[in-house]
Amino acid sequence: MVKKEFAYRGKTFEELKNLSLNEVAELLPSRQRRAIKRGLTEQQKILLKKIKKNENNIETHCRDAIILPEMVGKKIKVYSGKEFIPVIIVEDMIGHYLGEFVLTRNRVEHSAPGIGATRSSAALSVK
Repeated sequence: MVKKEFAYRGKTFEELKNLSLNEVAELLPSRQRRAIKRGLTEQQKILLKKIKKNENNIETHCRDAIILPEMVGKKIKVYSGKEFIPVIIVEDMIGHYLGEFVLTRNRVEHSAPGIGATRSSAALSVK
């Protein structure tokens, strides 16, 4: 199977990498575009600085950071509220938020009901 060439709003990945932050913002959806035009927060600026330095083992609490083309290929550990979960950034994530890829709630897995939980289980013998 032939791998499909990546394009974001008609631009190839190489073209996206060469654009400035404001030019990339023009291609993003309105919510992300407006957030970038208002200016990045201090935490987002620190995160971008670490990414540009090619630091390894980047950990961040900044779940509201918008994924930009310069982040592609990096491994960023994003805080889920309990632990840092590693996220490998790929091209298809451009324009999304970091927090979208790290779930904050775990899936609930129920086991069998305990003794006394139902009327029928009260009659069972306790071992």
